[in-house]
Amino acid sequence: MSRRICLLRGVNVGGVKVLMTELKAVAGDLGLANPRTLLASGNLVVDSDADPVDLEGRLEQGIAARFGRSIEVMVRTPDQWARLVAANPFPLQAADSGSRLLVMVMKTGVAPGAVETLQALATGDERVAAVDGALYLWCADGIGHSRMAEKAVPRLTGIGTGRNWNTVLRLAAMVDV
Repeated sequence: MSRRICLLRGVNVGGVKVLMTELKAVAGDLGLANPRTLLASGNLVVDSDADPVDLEGRLEQGIAARFGRSIEVMVRTPDQWARLVAANPFPLQAADSGSRLLVMVMKTGVAPGAVETLQALATGDERVAAVDGALYLWCADGIGHSRMAEKAVPRLTGIGTGRNWNTVLRLAAMVDV
């Protein structure tokens, strides 16, 4: 059996409160094996051979039933996650300070014009790139101090969820990438 990385959008960071024990219970109720979480920001890893898009739908329905709220879920296989890690256009910066690189995992790809609009908001050494349907935002002064990262919202970028590079690597380790 393979593993799946499941990322919830907008939970426990000013959005919807979701206890990770409850999230694991939802996964168990859906028949997903060995559910485990990372941090309290909507990172779930399960053992499953389910198609990622099908699993997204099942999790979204299960989460809505349990929490009464619609929450988008992005699911990736270990191979997809390995490609996301390998595609990082800012490897030197990430090695220096992984907490300053934001990777946005997109549900259906990056919206047209998003990169140009975000780059126009960048200050100093900030950079943004889209690679294989993900957005990578290098925030030289920190994600929390970046106007570019602040404005990376669905209306501009498309539906997605961001994780800093340190979390991306920890999730990779959880699926043996």
